[in-house]
Amino acid sequence: MKTEEDRLDLMTGTAAGPGMEAIRHVEDVVVQAGGAALRYGGLYGPGATDDQVELVRKRQFPLVGRGTGYSSWAHLDDAASATVLAVEQKATGVFNIVDDEPALAGEWLPYLARCAGAKPPLRVPEWLARPMAGEVAVRMMTEGRGFSNAKAKRELGWEPRHPSWRQGFRDSLE
Repeated sequence: MKTEEDRLDLMTGTAAGPGMEAIRHVEDVVVQAGGAALRYGGLYGPGATDDQVELVRKRQFPLVGRGTGYSSWAHLDDAASATVLAVEQKATGVFNIVDDEPALAGEWLPYLARCAGAKPPLRVPEWLARPMAGEVAVRMMTEGRGFSNAKAKRELGWEPRHPSWRQGFRDSLE
């Protein structure tokens, strides 16, 4: 699992590259100035994933390859509570704000579909997904690594109210 010691992947050569470079720059400047940089997982909750869920319901959000890439998630409420703690404590450094359970794409996407009352996602091979969805999506679904929240728990005293995306997805879609 990735910790805060791991530098951000700049995804050089992809459409996300310039944005990732900007994020890394801002993170470095904030930390050097004595502030805190929070790395949020994939945000979900009221309003945060409506577009994504709609694509899942239409079976327009396929599972790429074997779905062996990990994602780390964070409910909006948990992201907000971590942010408040960091501000109140005048925290410094980098913190991963994610739930306790990194998720394989091959697990979270079909589960999200079930929670949304949708059919299972279609599967597409990597070679077909690249021109359709781009290199970033292919990498995330096939090579992504999960993130650890141990530092945020230890140093901020943060505990996510939604420690698992499984419960969080289910609660968010009821």
